Amino acid sequence: MLDALNALSRRIRLFVSRAVISYVDDTRTVQYLQAKINALETVGDIPRYVEYGLSSNPPLGSEALIVFGNGERTNGIVIATSNAKYRVTALASGEVVVHDNTGQKVYLSQAGMVLDGGGKPVTITNTPEIDADTPLLKCKGDIIDNYETNTRTVAGMRQVANLHTHPIVNVQTGGSTINTQPPTQPE
Repeated sequence: MLDALNALSRRIRLFVSRAVISYVDDTRTVQYLQAKINALETVGDIPRYVEYGLSSNPPLGSEALIVFGNGERTNGIVIATSNAKYRVTALASGEVVVHDNTGQKVYLSQAGMVLDGGGKPVTITNTPEIDADTPLLKCKGDIIDNYETNTRTVAGMRQVANLHTHPIVNVQTGGSTINTQPPTQPE
């Protein structure tokens, strides 16, 4: 009886383990990890399941929480990963942030949504239209319209428009007709 209780106790103790990720295989339909549980035990080919619509590749050295069915180390599943080095802290209750290890993040704050590119470009692709339903659209930098064929920025076009003139050729004093030449503007 004591042997059976000891075996059961061992399986319960081995049911959940924390480990440090040492390898990630993100090429298969399910991601697989290798993780070091302690100085003497490394487990490999452990599947990691994540919520639908979310994907990530945890940096090496991240922690993993592994559940082992029946307490058997050959039957594990990674149910969570974490990395304290990159964790965004001081979120208010109810706030959410999606982030990576390079400073990029989408922050759903109580004050509004913040998209932080982490100093890298932000690219929007494969959309037929972007609808900015807002009474005011602000941009701190300049804008290039039709950038693949146009080299002038909006500020540059505004400068050309401000310099745009129609020299008066003939003005008739008694009538309302003003004859002008085509506009002149710098190229």
